[in-house]
Amino acid sequence: MTDASAAAILPALDDVRAQTITDQIYDVLYERVIDLSLPPGTRISESEVAAQMGVSRQPVRDAFFRLSQLGFIVIRPQRATVVTPISEEAIRQAHFIRLSLETACLREAAHRLTSVQHDALEALIRQQEAAIAADDRRLFHRLDDRFHYDICTYAGYDFVWALVRDNKGHMDRARYTSLSYNAGNAMNEHRVILQALRDRDPDAAVAAIGDHLARIEDTLDRLRSEQPEMLGR
Repeated sequence: MTDASAAAILPALDDVRAQTITDQIYDVLYERVIDLSLPPGTRISESEVAAQMGVSRQPVRDAFFRLSQLGFIVIRPQRATVVTPISEEAIRQAHFIRLSLETACLREAAHRLTSVQHDALEALIRQQEAAIAADDRRLFHRLDDRFHYDICTYAGYDFVWALVRDNKGHMDRARYTSLSYNAGNAMNEHRVILQALRDRDPDAAVAAIGDHLARIEDTLDRLRSEQPEMLGR
């Protein structure tokens, strides 16, 4: 390979740095949309985000595009970019994906997990309990995700959680609205899932994850009744 051809396949350093900045901006905005710090209807602008984060507008524009691809914002040229309502259709799609994939993982996990891994999951649940006591909803959400991620990983299917994570954003937004009254229920359902895994009972584990994920319907019912402005089709 000649020097010229080698140079042609290598990105410029500035491009690498810009992509890293874009990732950071995207991660911050993604989290703010998910935890409803940027609720539906919020107007955001490239220039304001760039100024607040001390960056140029291009990486912000790139981050906005990625968020728009997930359906979290609507970019309107020459007008304000707006955070979208929580999509009921996207939630139902995410529920189907999660239930299908996590059911398969739990069947494997019921046979494969070790007592050490069971204990690690129990430790996560204790951390969730502490997060509830501290009313730290952001931490609880991260620990909730970690519980599901670890089960997939322990079962040998860590790639499954990547697929779930890429599709569950709108579901997470809805769930965030319920953490003030529902985090304790979610934690107790985690205990039921873990007990089924300890018992090496795949049918019980599958039933438990089904009940756990089905709770999103109760959350949607409450949103329709109490905060209909949060929802979109």
